[in-house]
Amino acid sequence: MIDRGISSTAAMGLALLFVLQAVILCIVFQKTVMHNISRIYSADRTSTRIEEKDHEKDHEKEKTDVSLDTIITEVNEDVAKWAKDRTHEIAILKANDKYRKEFLGNVSHELKTPLFNIQGYINTLIDNGLEDQDINMKYLDRAEKNVARLIKIVEDLGTISKFESGALKLIIENFDIKKSIEDVIEFYEIKAKTRNITLEMSSAPAGPAMCKGDKEKIYEVLSNLVVNSINYGKENGHTTIGLFDIGNKWLIEVQDDGIGIEESHLQRVFERFFRVDKSRSSQTGGTGLGLSIVKHIIEAHGELITVKSKINEGTTFSFTLKKAE
Repeated sequence: MIDRGISSTAAMGLALLFVLQAVILCIVFQKTVMHNISRIYSADRTSTRIEEKDHEKDHEKEKTDVSLDTIITEVNEDVAKWAKDRTHEIAILKANDKYRKEFLGNVSHELKTPLFNIQGYINTLIDNGLEDQDINMKYLDRAEKNVARLIKIVEDLGTISKFESGALKLIIENFDIKKSIEDVIEFYEIKAKTRNITLEMSSAPAGPAMCKGDKEKIYEVLSNLVVNSINYGKENGHTTIGLFDIGNKWLIEVQDDGIGIEESHLQRVFERFFRVDKSRSSQTGGTGLGLSIVKHIIEAHGELITVKSKINEGTTFSFTLKKAE
């Protein structure tokens, strides 16, 4: 009985020892293996975060690179635009300088010609020309014409200057443009006959053609264009002033069948002192400012004037005016 009891006690002790060893093994396993596994997982998460951070850094770097590229591109565009603007400004300055030199040269020439003529006539009269009745009256008359030409040049320059500075104001009123055309034709009919040129109006309405503008200035426009057509028209030619209804405006065209203007000169016909035919201009005695004044007057009305021409076929000047309300 005693042996059996000892055996039973020993068996229980061994069982407890086995359980204890198992518990210890579990604890050791958790402390070692599971801890290492945890470290592996932790390292993996850390690696993932590092990769994410590296990716973010790469992304930020890419963004920085893109931003730098954008800035560089914008700077290059700004520099190119600045250079283009400066080039354009330099071109304008050169063109203005060229225009200034041409203008001064033209003014000098236009003033010099009548002044020298006047000087020559006066010197001839001083040198015993006063005693000759035929000579003194002839030369005095020529001197007077050159003085008138000088005055006209100065007045035309003053008119253009006032238009450009805004000092010259238009007197806007309602008037019959058809009647103005008829008056201009009647006034210059005698001048036209000296070259056998016919003046006529075409396409005009049966009744009045009321428009809105400065009556006196528009009469000056019509006069300049008609005189220009007579001076540069051909012998036995025709000048026609057309009046057309185009809705809320009147279209006025002054057409001749004269010598015409070369295409390369069309853009310059409204410049001061520009002359298509300088030899004929010296004969007509104009100032070379008429068409420039015409352009300023029409533009002051808020309208445009255009010109089209063919050599040996003629020239047409066209402009519009608002109808009277």
